[in-house]
Parts: sequence; C-alpha cells; structure tokens
Amino acid sequence: MKKSLLSISVLLIFILIQGCLPSKKFEHAKHPEQPDYSKEDSWVALPWRFDAADCVPQSCPTPDSQDSAAVDVFYVYPTAYVIGTKWNISISNKNMLARVGTITESQASVYNVSCKVYAPLYRQAILKSFLNDKSGPKALDLAYSDVKAAFNYYLEHWNKNRPFIIAGHSQGSYHLIRLLKEEIDGKEIQKKMIAAYLIGMPVADSTFKSIPLAKNADQLNAYISWNTFRYGTVLKPSEYFSGGLCINPLTWSADTTYAPASLNPGGAPIKLNRIDPNICDAQISNGILWVNKPIKSGYIRLGKSYHLCDYSLFYLAIRNNVERRTRNYFYNKNNPQ
Repeated sequence: MKKSLLSISVLLIFILIQGCLPSKKFEHAKHPEQPDYSKEDSWVALPWRFDAADCVPQSCPTPDSQDSAAVDVFYVYPTAYVIGTKWNISISNKNMLARVGTITESQASVYNVSCKVYAPLYRQAILKSFLNDKSGPKALDLAYSDVKAAFNYYLEHWNKNRPFIIAGHSQGSYHLIRLLKEEIDGKEIQKKMIAAYLIGMPVADSTFKSIPLAKNADQLNAYISWNTFRYGTVLKPSEYFSGGLCINPLTWSADTTYAPASLNPGGAPIKLNRIDPNICDAQISNGILWVNKPIKSGYIRLGKSYHLCDYSLFYLAIRNNVERRTRNYFYNKNNPQ
C-alpha cells in the first residue's frame, strides 16, 4: 500500500510539473527584486552565524569546523521552485526559504568539516524552465545573474585570498558550470580553487578549457560530477542526464570498476538524522552512476532516478574527500616541487 501511494504521489508531481507554466512570457512578467548581497538576509548560509549549513548528522565522526577552517566553499542549492506562476521566485518567499533551508542542511553541511560555508539565496528559475526553450533560458539567465553577483561579492568582501571550493547540485551546479567558464576557467583564480563539486548535472568533456575531471581522490583545480540512477538504467542520448562525464564517489575514479557497499562510509537521509554505513554500492555506466536499492529507508527514488539523493547516498564519502583534497592543497602549497 505504501509503495502504491508513493508511486501515485510521484506521478502527481510529474503531472503538476508538466502542466504548470507561468502564464506570461518572460519579457512581460513581473520579476522579483534583485538581491542585495551586502545584506545577510540575502544568504541562506554564512560562516559566522548559526544556520542550516552548521548541522551534522548524529554519529557523524567529524564535527562542524567552520570556526577554524582555512578554506571556503561557495555553495549553490538545487531547484526547490517546482510549481508556481512566476518564472523566478523571490528570495523572501517563506515557503521557498523553508525548502531551501532543508536542502542546504542536507547538502551544504557536508562541507563544514573543512570549509566556511557561503551560500547565497537567488531568484531561482522554476523547474519547467529546463523544459521550455523560449522563456526558460531567460529565467535561468536571471537566476545565474544572482549567482554571479553573489560570487563576486564574496570574492571582493570575504574571500581575503583564501583557497575555496565550488559546490552545488542540480540547478545550482547548472549555474556554477557557467560561473566556472566565465570567471575561473584558465584564469589565475583557478589556482586557488581546490575543486568544484558539480553534482547532479551532466558535464560534457568539452565544457572547460583548463578545468579537468578529477580522476582520483587528491586531484586539485579540477571538477567532480555524477548523476545517480537505479542499477541497470540505460539513458537515451536525448534524455536530460546523458552526455556527461562521471566520477564514482566510492573510488573517486572515472573507470567502470564496481564499488561494493562496503566502500561506502555512510549515507545520511535528507532529514540528516543519522549516518547509514554501507548504504549502497556504485558503478559508472555510460556517464551515469548506478546504485542498487539502499539498504535503509529515507532515500527517495523518482522513477529510475536517485537525483534527490546524489548527496545523501554518499554523505560521508563527500565529507571525507573534501577533507582529503583540502589537506592535499596545503601539503602541495607547503611543499612545492
């Protein structure tokens, strides 16, 4: 009965998404006011205040270390604006803020082991923007303009020449890919970028000029990406998450070697209420990440996709890797060859 209800709920969500589109074209719509990133309420997470990014799951072996962190992370959250009547949503929308807080807690918190967390609010584009080729790209452009403005404000006022990590998920990674291309790729600032975790968005081989795929657990100035699906899934070339490069977060390699669940140090459900060791396995196939059904509940699959769990299935693996790459950055800095 529970499985039937879940299937019906998922079906209804997809029906609503397909049927929901702002009534006016982007050019004629009234858009939310541009955020002012000098104001703290334009940020969902900042390192000097208590917020969603400060949490850690119960039994997590490493604490929130933002107070002493020598590295920053600029994190951009995924699509939380699924159904609505506007192309872009205001950063002051209370329902949106609640959803964004939950997402930030379950994702951005993974970086607080080594990083001070900076996470801007932005006038996010509605999910249907990815499926509409007329007004959709313009809505995404507006959202990106906020992400870019927030990053530039962070660099000018808070970075203070510190090394940093770029991190996001889904729509967040979509905007960060563009940010990397325009602001970091091949520029001097790339040397300060420890890594870019572009999770939940396909990244093609030709995307960057000077930022390679990180093919091991230590590689710096590189990017990491994966999109998680049920084991055995084969995507058609026309399907959205096809065509990208992929890293296995249990081995941090790009090969197709199967990684058993015993290599998974622990997932954390979206509620972030526990650590689940050995929650699932992982294997790369044709640019996507396959996993078998997690051994515990709390990890949602929509159809064949575990998109909502790209972070949660590998919570400790990511956390440990952030710590490892950060240590490697400072080791190389202090021991130049």
